[in-house]
This record gives sequence, structure tokens and C-alpha cells, in this order.
Amino acid sequence: MSDRHTPVTPGRLYGVGLGPGDPELMTLRAVRAIAEADVIAYHSARHGRSIARSIAAGHLRPDHLEEPLVYPVTTGTTDHPGGYQGAMEEFYEESAARLAAHLDAGRTVAVLAEGDPLFYGSYMHMHKRLADRYTTEVVPGVTSISAAAARLQTPLVEGEEVLTVLPGTLPEDELTARLAATDSAVVMKLGRTFPAVRRALEASGRLPEARYVERATMAGERTGLLADTDPESVPYFSVAVVPSRVGNPGAKPTGPGAVTVVGTGPAGPLWLTPESRRALADAEVLVGYTTYLDRVPVRPGQVRHGSDNKVEAERAEFALDLARRGKRVAVVSGGDPGVFAMATAVLEAAGQKEYEEVPVRVLPGVTAANAAAAAAGAPLGHDYATVSLSDRLKPWEVIAERLRAASAADLVLALYNPGSRSRTHQVGQARDLLAELRGADTPVVVARDVGGPEQSVRVLTLGTLDPAEVDMRTILLVGSSQTRVTERPDGTRLAWTPRRYPETATP
Repeated sequence: MSDRHTPVTPGRLYGVGLGPGDPELMTLRAVRAIAEADVIAYHSARHGRSIARSIAAGHLRPDHLEEPLVYPVTTGTTDHPGGYQGAMEEFYEESAARLAAHLDAGRTVAVLAEGDPLFYGSYMHMHKRLADRYTTEVVPGVTSISAAAARLQTPLVEGEEVLTVLPGTLPEDELTARLAATDSAVVMKLGRTFPAVRRALEASGRLPEARYVERATMAGERTGLLADTDPESVPYFSVAVVPSRVGNPGAKPTGPGAVTVVGTGPAGPLWLTPESRRALADAEVLVGYTTYLDRVPVRPGQVRHGSDNKVEAERAEFALDLARRGKRVAVVSGGDPGVFAMATAVLEAAGQKEYEEVPVRVLPGVTAANAAAAAAGAPLGHDYATVSLSDRLKPWEVIAERLRAASAADLVLALYNPGSRSRTHQVGQARDLLAELRGADTPVVVARDVGGPEQSVRVLTLGTLDPAEVDMRTILLVGSSQTRVTERPDGTRLAWTPRRYPETATP
């Protein structure tokens, strides 16, 4: 007769989302998971009270085994040798071991979690330590975000708007950038972070839109304008909500009309700064060259005026006229608006008497030269000059003289507007001039459509540069005497200019 014990079938692990606080917002599946469980586990602070347990209290039975998982530290200090992180890691390991003992004994364990178990919840620390060893089911719950929007009775996002969820514990400048760049936002984990969150909302221009929700669906619920909220009264269980801008009159800045010249970088959304995104979202009217306007997402209620690339002065005056009539106008420019682009045209027009009261600001963008240099390596690693080869607004003699001067100074050259359908000779003339002054073996980066779907970046020499392969979507970076080219094992050729310049011998 064998005395071996029959193996025990391990129990099942549930991560049970309870919703935001109101027990009536628990799902039927959550109630059933609790009913199936032998062990009910929940996190709590040292005082022993658990919000999760209080939500589920009406569904707990006397025969349930309860496992309170008491945090060793919450907002206080710890003498653990590993600090706060070390104390928490040790706590999670010990908690997981306690639950594993129940599971190994064949008991089903339900870990209660406010909101959703895998959304900023403590359950996830148990899940990561146990789910690969035991049969596990996660029961989703209504999040505090959904509850807050419901209590505010305000849409969070509509159409193609983007919702960003942020922890208030992020650095303040990071919060500011992300709030500026998004359509709608929810900031979690307020409490002690509230003053920094409020400053970030103000710095990003979102404070007038922001709403405050405390303990949504729970006793003591409070809502209102975040700007009017007393920082001393804000608990951890509160959120800041920046709701949908669609049909929300408070979402748009107020005040007199203004013109903002926005640089979109060389190829669209990936190159936009958070500040530029905010300016484009805040504008009532967008004005620009049609190709650049097409890079900007269409927003409900926003008017767009596209035009040809050859009418910069008219475009600038049109934008200023709209602003003078009270409109907030964004003039969309490719690259950086101050580098051979729209900023100069707008500022020149703004100098006229009829526009002198119109506020104008310029927001920078990634330049074509910087984008091309990064794609090719680091050819602009030392001093460089930027020259436009277009002779529409200045004579070729001036261009040639500047190329000679830059060569005499041994500067790397970034050559903009090298050619077009109607301008084909400039590239050849510039190539021949520079080859004579610098040598035919001087490295040249030929970068076309950088950041776009047709990106092509090649490292050639002046002697092998073919003008027929250069158009208006191309920028040329011509090396100095110090520029080097390195070929990588995969065949990639990288151009770079050392930061240290050789010392000049003195007599």
C-alpha cells in the first residue's frame, strides 16, 4: 500500500478590478470571482483600512480567508538599507510568497484592486511574480479616469483626439511638455504632487481647461475647476482632467488676435516640438504652403488657408490681417521658420504701421541641415555656414562670393535650395567652384526628403556629385578640410567633422 500523498492541484489566481469606488460599479465577473475565491487578499496602509476591501465588503463571506498585504511604507521614510525601492521590492516578494503558499495548497486567491488591476495598481506586482506559475485571470474594472469623466459629464476625447495619461510624479518640465503636446489628458497621483501639476498645467497653457475630480463615485466626492482648488485639500485619490477640446469654448485661449510662426521640422509630426503642437492646436486659423499644411492634423472648427510656395509676402500679410481682426493664426513653415523660411516674411510685413500692434512670435523647428547631418553622421560637428543657392532673391555673384569666403574660412557648408525645375545650373556652378577651392575629394552629403518616405542620404565627393540628382527636396552638406568619412562593416558611410581643430603653427 503506497503512502504517497495525492498531489494537490494548485489554486487559481484572480486579479479583481473593483472599479473606482461605488460598489455598484463592480462588474458581474468581479462579484463571481470573489464568490469563487477561498482567499481574499488586499493591500492596505499600516492603519489597516483598505479601500479595496471596503468596496467589496458586501460580497465577502465569513468563511473567506483574508490576507491583508500591509505596505511597510507609503509616504513616510524607511530605514531599509535599500531605501524606499528596496523596502517595496522586499514587501512584494514576501506578499507573493504568502499568496503562493495558498495557491500551492489548492486555494483560489482573489487579489482585490481599486479601479483596474493593471492600471497603476498594486496587483500588477503580484501578477508579475505569480502569473507564470499559476492559472491566472485578470478581471478588468472601471478606471478612475472613466469615473472622473462621467462625474464631470464631459467627453474625454472625440474623433481623432489623443488622450494622454500621466502620473503626477513625473518631473515638472516633463509634465509641461506632455500636456502641451496632447489634445486631452488625465494626471493621476495628485496629493503632494498637486502644486507641481498645477504649475505644469499653467506653463503649458492648459490650466483654464483643467478640471479637478476627487474620490469619483465615492463618499466625499468633489469636482470643480482645478485652478480654484486649494492645494492643501488635495488627497492622493484625485485626478486632474483636461477634457476634449471639441465643442468646448473654454479649451481655446482668449484674448486679442496673434500670429505664431510654427516650424514643423523637415517631415511632419515626428519632428514637432511640444510647444509647436500646442500652438497648432490653439490656432483658429492655419496659413501656409499647402505641402506643409498637409503635415498638420485636421481639427474640427479650425480653418486652413493653403497657398503656393512663391507667395510668402502675401501669405504673411494675410495672416496678419486675420490676427488684426482678432483671430489666433498659426503660420506653418517647414524646418525652422527662421532659416530661409516664413519667419522673415512675417516679421518684415509686421513692421508695417497697420500691423505694429499685432503680437508675433516664432517657434523653432528642426532644420533641414540638422536633420540631414544627423542622418549622415555628424558633418556639422565644427563651425559651419548656411547658404542658399537660390538666386531669385539675391544675385549669383553674391552667392559665389559667399561660397569663396566660407571656403577661405574652411567652414563646412550647408547648401539650401540647391536646384529646382527652373533652376538647374546653380548646383553645377557651386560644385565646380568649391572643387577648385577645396578639392574634388571633399566629402559631400546629398540628403533628400530627410524624415520622409523617400529619404535618401548618400555620402559622396564633390568630384562625383551629379547636379541632375539634386532638386528642391535636397540639401547638400559640403565638408571642410577636416571632415572625415568612415565606412562601417555594413557598408554605411558616415561623415563627421572633428570638434578639435588642428593648431596653426606659429613662426
